[in-house]
Amino acid sequence: MISLAARDIQHAWGKFVFTGVGLGLLIGVTLTMAGVYRGMVDDAKVLLNNSGADLWVVQQKTLGPYAEPSSVHDDLYRSILGMPGVASAANVTYLTMQVRQGERDVRAMVVGIVPDGPGAPAYLVAGRQITRSHYEAVADIATGFKLNQVIRIRRHDYTVVGLTRRMVSSGGDPMVFIPLRDAQEAQFLKDNDAIINERNRSAANPAFNQTGVLDAVINSQSSNPFVNAVLVQVKPGFSAEKVAEPIRRWKRFQVYTRAQMEEILVAKLIATSSKQIGMFLVILAIVSAAIVAFIIYTLTMGKIREIAVLKLIGTRNRTIAAMIMQQAVGLGVIGFVVGKVSATVWAPMFPKYVLLEPGDALRGFVAIIIICILASLLAIRAALKVDPAEAIGG
Repeated sequence: MISLAARDIQHAWGKFVFTGVGLGLLIGVTLTMAGVYRGMVDDAKVLLNNSGADLWVVQQKTLGPYAEPSSVHDDLYRSILGMPGVASAANVTYLTMQVRQGERDVRAMVVGIVPDGPGAPAYLVAGRQITRSHYEAVADIATGFKLNQVIRIRRHDYTVVGLTRRMVSSGGDPMVFIPLRDAQEAQFLKDNDAIINERNRSAANPAFNQTGVLDAVINSQSSNPFVNAVLVQVKPGFSAEKVAEPIRRWKRFQVYTRAQMEEILVAKLIATSSKQIGMFLVILAIVSAAIVAFIIYTLTMGKIREIAVLKLIGTRNRTIAAMIMQQAVGLGVIGFVVGKVSATVWAPMFPKYVLLEPGDALRGFVAIIIICILASLLAIRAALKVDPAEAIGG
C-alpha cells in the first residue's frame, strides 16, 4: 500500500518533520500539565509521610494544620501520651513565610519541631539534626541553603546544621525545620511596636489596675502557649481509628487519621487546582485535534491529483482512507515522541515538582492516536469526494 506519510517524508521531509515537532511541543505541554497535577498530589502525600504521624490532633471543627488554621495548647500532648495505644506525641507548628538568606528571600514552610519526635525530618543528606533548643535549622536542599549558612526568620538568625530532601509542603514549598519554641515565637509573637501598644492599652484599662493583675496580663501577652497540632504515633497492634476515638470523645479535639488527612489534602486543598488543570488538559486536547485536522487536511489537499490518479486506476475508497489515516497516525507518533522527550527534559526546570508517570504517558499516547484518527476524518471525507477526472484535467 502506498504510504502518504512516507511520500511526504521523502519529498517534503522538512515540512512533515517540523509539523510533527510543533505538534510534539504541544503534546509535551499537555504531558507536563498532567505531571504538575501528579506532582501536587505527590507533594501532599510526601508531606504526610515525612511527618511520621499516624494521627493529627487539631482544633475542634477545623480541617487541620495544612488546610485551615488550627490552635491548641502546647501542654495537650502530655495528656495524649497517657491515652491507650499512643506510642509518642509531639507538638508541631507550621508557618509559610519568606526566609531570608543574605540578600535573597526564599518562600518556605517553617516547621517547629521537637527533636527526635514526630514531625522532625526522618533523614538527612548532609550535616546533622537539631540538637540545641534555639537558633539551629535543618533545611530542604530546594531552598538553596548550604551547611553553616546563617538564615533569618523574623527577628532571629539561625545556622543551617543539616540538609534534607523532598521535605515540602502541600503547595510544594521547601521546609525549614527549627526548634519548637523558636517557631512558636516566630508564628505568634508580635513586633516590638505592637507589644508596646498592647501594654499601654492594658495599663489604661481600669479592670487591670490592680496589684499583680497588670503584670500577669502583660506576661500573658508576651508568651505563646499554643501550637498548630499534636502529631501522634500509634503503638503496633493498635488501630489508628480506635486510638483516635477516645481523644475525640474525652479530650474534645478533632483527630484525623492518615487516610482522612490525605483526603483533606487531595480532595479539598488542591481540588480547585486539579479542576483548573483538568480544564487546561481538555482545551489542549481540543487544540491538538484542531491542529492535526488542519495539518492532515492541508497535506491531503496538496495531493489531490495523486488521489485522483489512484481513484482512476481503481483504488478502493477504503485504501485511500487508510493511507490518509496512516499519515495522521504517523504524525501523531512523531509528535508523541517529541512531546515525551520535551516534557522529560524541561520537567526538572520547573520550580515545583513535576511527576511524569508512565501510566499517564501510555494514556496520553492512546489519546493522541485516537485524536489523530478522528482528526483525519475531515481529510478523508474531502479525499473521497475527489473526481477521478481531475487526474486527466488541468
